[in-house]
Amino acid sequence: MRLSIDHRTVYRFSEPQSRLVQMLRMTPENSHDQTVARWRIDVDCDAKMRRGRDGFGNAITMLYCEGPIADIEIAVRGEVLTSHSDGVVRGVTEVLPPAVYLRATDATPRDPAIAAFAAEVAAGANGPIGTLHRMNRAFNARFGVDRARPEPGLSAADAFGRPVATSRDLAQMFVVAARSLDIPARYVSGYSIVEGSLRPTPHGWAEAHVDGLGWVGFDPCTGRSPQEESVRVSAALDASGAAPVAGSRLGEGEEELDVAVKVSAAQ
Repeated sequence: MRLSIDHRTVYRFSEPQSRLVQMLRMTPENSHDQTVARWRIDVDCDAKMRRGRDGFGNAITMLYCEGPIADIEIAVRGEVLTSHSDGVVRGVTEVLPPAVYLRATDATPRDPAIAAFAAEVAAGANGPIGTLHRMNRAFNARFGVDRARPEPGLSAADAFGRPVATSRDLAQMFVVAARSLDIPARYVSGYSIVEGSLRPTPHGWAEAHVDGLGWVGFDPCTGRSPQEESVRVSAALDASGAAPVAGSRLGEGEEELDVAVKVSAAQ
């Protein structure tokens, strides 16, 4: 499948900023099951950009802008060719051992309620891969999908008590559940057409490490593994570690954020 992606992020500041430094995790990479046909990042101000990798091995672009800056738009456009993989992740950069992804974070804390849910779902399952697929379907059945922008700072433990959840929250709950079963798991940020062509954030899902298979993707929004409808961009312990934009600013005042992501099957 050829997926066309348009991702626009606009920051507006109540007072001009003297300097901006941003880390952009907005660039997908070639792997066994996705090929980047074209990709570009544009910024509507005088800026310096430098490519590199973060501690999880994700491709990053460091963005440096000198002020005064009243607003800034970051526009990402491209096309990616994807293929069916049964959810198995192959040909991506791995710099950390799977055991690192057993660690809890503030956003993905150890939680008794999620652990009990995972244990109940896992009972009678056919091995780790059977457990993970069953758990993926169980999260999909338990929660309605909220397609709004995720609530800042909401942890997986708090999200578990609600009737609906965003893709970010579902993925982080899945990560906590898998780790409670001693299965390494991580959060993935990317693009997908499964939630419609236009949405206020990139899509999020999870990956879990299975002995003999490696990393396998699971998307609780659909209850199945991500396939050719998804483009993988970055992975980390939780959503904040895989955030498309993170950084700092030098200046007073408030900031307003507007994000629009459009994903479609290219003709």
